[in-house]
Amino acid sequence: MLHAAPPLEVGGSGAAHTRCLLRDRGGHGAVPADPFPLYGDDAATTKFLLERILRGSSIAPYLPSSAASSSTAAVDADSAEREDEDTGEPASGLVPSAPVRGDGTTDASGAGAAPDTALQRPLESAASAPASCLPAILGPEGRILIVANRLPVTVKRLGDGWDYADSSGGLVSALRGVTGVKMTWVGWPGVSIPDKEEQTIVMNKLTSTMRCVPVFMDQELVDQYYSGYCNNILWPLFHYMGLPQDYRFNKTKDYKSQLKAYEKANQMFADVVCQIYEKGDIVWCHDYHLMLLPSLLKKHDIDMKVGWFLHTPFPSSEIYRALPNRMNLLKAVLKSDLVGFHTYDYARHFVSACTSLLGLESYLEGVEVEGRIVKVEAFPIGIDSSKFKDTLELPEVKAKIADFKSIFAGRQVMLGVDRFDMIKGLLQKVLAFEKYLEENTGMNEKVVLLQIAVPTRSDVPEYRRLASQVHELVARVNGRFGTIRTTPIHHLDQTVDFPELCALYAVTDVALVTSLRDGMNLVSYEYVACQESNKGVLILSEFAGAAQSLGAGAIIVNPWDTAEVANSIKAALTMPAHDREERHRHNYELVSAHSEQDWAEDYVRELHKTATKAPVHTKQPIVVLPIEETTSRYAQSRSRLLILGFHETLTEQVQSFERGASDQTASMKLKLNPEFKGPLKTLCDDEDMTVIVVSGYGRIILDENFREFEMWLAAENGMFLRRTTGEWMATTTEHLEIGCSDSVKKVIEYFTRRTPNSYLEQREKSFVWNYKYSDDDFGRNQAKEMLQHLGSYSSSNRSADVVQGRRSIEVRPVGVTKGNAVNEIIKELGRRRKSKNITTPIDFVLCIGHFLAKDEDVYTLPYFIQRASKRKAKAGQEDCTSIMFDDLKAENYFSCTVGRECSLAKYKLEGTSDVATLLRSLANTEAALDISDHDGSQL
Repeated sequence: MLHAAPPLEVGGSGAAHTRCLLRDRGGHGAVPADPFPLYGDDAATTKFLLERILRGSSIAPYLPSSAASSSTAAVDADSAEREDEDTGEPASGLVPSAPVRGDGTTDASGAGAAPDTALQRPLESAASAPASCLPAILGPEGRILIVANRLPVTVKRLGDGWDYADSSGGLVSALRGVTGVKMTWVGWPGVSIPDKEEQTIVMNKLTSTMRCVPVFMDQELVDQYYSGYCNNILWPLFHYMGLPQDYRFNKTKDYKSQLKAYEKANQMFADVVCQIYEKGDIVWCHDYHLMLLPSLLKKHDIDMKVGWFLHTPFPSSEIYRALPNRMNLLKAVLKSDLVGFHTYDYARHFVSACTSLLGLESYLEGVEVEGRIVKVEAFPIGIDSSKFKDTLELPEVKAKIADFKSIFAGRQVMLGVDRFDMIKGLLQKVLAFEKYLEENTGMNEKVVLLQIAVPTRSDVPEYRRLASQVHELVARVNGRFGTIRTTPIHHLDQTVDFPELCALYAVTDVALVTSLRDGMNLVSYEYVACQESNKGVLILSEFAGAAQSLGAGAIIVNPWDTAEVANSIKAALTMPAHDREERHRHNYELVSAHSEQDWAEDYVRELHKTATKAPVHTKQPIVVLPIEETTSRYAQSRSRLLILGFHETLTEQVQSFERGASDQTASMKLKLNPEFKGPLKTLCDDEDMTVIVVSGYGRIILDENFREFEMWLAAENGMFLRRTTGEWMATTTEHLEIGCSDSVKKVIEYFTRRTPNSYLEQREKSFVWNYKYSDDDFGRNQAKEMLQHLGSYSSSNRSADVVQGRRSIEVRPVGVTKGNAVNEIIKELGRRRKSKNITTPIDFVLCIGHFLAKDEDVYTLPYFIQRASKRKAKAGQEDCTSIMFDDLKAENYFSCTVGRECSLAKYKLEGTSDVATLLRSLANTEAALDISDHDGSQL
């Protein structure tokens, strides 16, 4: 309903401040979100200024203090990236049954990384969530095709037959908890089977009993594709290790052959998927092994629902650009409907690579390519914490715990659990422990570091050198600080079974993770899950993805800063009990509340929603509006509705703005193009015509330009409505406010000061930052940076939407759109027509404007796009709008965008001059009809 609006306030109204705890979408809402990691080259300056701004606002209590983490202040945008190909969970080598990649990292189909929920969604407790929500979404016949490099089953030759061993790990366990929907796996079985008959035997076994479809590759292809291009080129590059150092010009042939094998393998995967694909299936592609797959699948069926998820980090664009075929891989991935990553940093780097290398435009929701938005989001992983808790209750595990306590009696235990890998920071860990012992005399007999290093790729020279260096350093520390009774470091190059690992977690006082580049590193999650009794302290590298979720409860360190890590070890070992308990409580609640199954369901749900709903930026074959046909249809109609935008639709070609000398706000001097005054006057005076002008600008500007016409006005995207002969009315959304509006304004003012020729428009209920007069490249870069701030803000503060325009960014109350505004006016028209007993239905609608994507819902109102007579009114009620549009036929509804190539509208016009031509044509027709009616009445 409409009600009286408050008096006009030129300066806008202050919004009531609400609590604004920044949440990420992965359910890590208890972590205060520091905006610092979101910044680019000017990270340090931006962090300082933005924190100073925000600490003076209502957000201040929720910003992390600089003392909370010594590493946070040292992070820069690129060095803060978390590598997520390996989640660091024990299944990656600590559990004997877990499959391991050829490079020593866990495979996605085995123990590899599996992400969490999406980074901007409130946490849903696993305890309260239903077993699976997917059956209701996908239907009883819904099926998910999981396409990964490896199957969840490892096939091995056993005498004259074959052995089929189940694999365990992140992706497998995550999807095991998804019930009620069919799932089929596609992947390499782990062995080359050249004989066709044996392939058939293995195929039948896997498909009939295990819901797996194998992709058979010969050994040479596996060597070139998997060991070559995947693990020799992509894996090091994605982990910031660069291309292989022995990659020289004379190795070009080797590179090309590996790339050719990669392309061939991806095509083989695509062929198998297309053979089993059925309409309606969801295809979920995994990891860097299959970056070409989305493009190949879409060639088969453009409507196929395809998602791609990367289980490794995605490096910054400056690192990624070193890849020779960098653009082809990006273009192939962008054929997906949804692109997922473990952390926001990786998603941001992917978007940055797309914009810088491909020249594409980015939005809050993703990347625009070929007229559609490819959604890019972060989905971090959790663990099944109940599995660890239940294991700790087993009698044999309790016995192991007692045994370990006896072994380490009188000493504090520090634990490290890692693969023996370049990226795990083993050397840095031992060096930091050595420095701690140097600076803390006597602690060599009171503290022990137990390091479990699972051997990987022992045949690779670089890994052998690393092992030699670590062993030499461990021996040096033990030689310097060991005694006859004690050894400071217990280093084990071996796997540990799961019950023993849980027991070690339980007795550990400090867990030390010093990854140089890592994924989620679920070892940190597992340690927290096993520490409910001991309340141990977690020291966590800032370069591990888990630092983004466990940062508030852990001590975050830079593993390259040996002194800092040594000081953190001392702080952890001497931390008071109440501080240990508070830190643990935070992390324990987070780890317990969110599981790996939540991640799987969240991703599939988001993929289904993204692929099935009509994207706002869907490219359609938009044709030029046929003015003659439109005029003819207009002349044949009896009652008409004309919906017009204002800016860049009815305005003069040149606008100017005036910026205040003391602030960064500006007022637009928008003027109605004089060409429109005559046609608008004629159309508005027609009693059979209803004209609506809907705009994002405020009441004052609309009054100045349209007070002389008989029409409806919608200001600030529908927050205020009026008929020009009456008073302004407020919709039900008028009471909505932007939470923390002062903070939002200060952030926008900050970017206005640093972006020449940009300006802030403060309206009554919204803010708009416009950079149309700024340098193109610099303005776009500043806009992207601002979006990172405001995107985090809007996802946590549900009272505001951040809307990106072509050269502007708007923050408005949530749920406010031009479509909703027109809807309110139509309802009010229905009530007024009914009260006046006007029964002639509207049989012609023209909706035309240069609208933001957020507001293009105005083109899809159900009154216009379907026959009103087919809708059923609610029982006992008469639908006024149904009466209004009973005779509206599809051919009499014209939706038209102005100056846009991608739109939900059916037609387009190039600019305001074309709009003027159209309105003059309609006005001339109206004048001719009036003369005809007048002459007829004289007869």
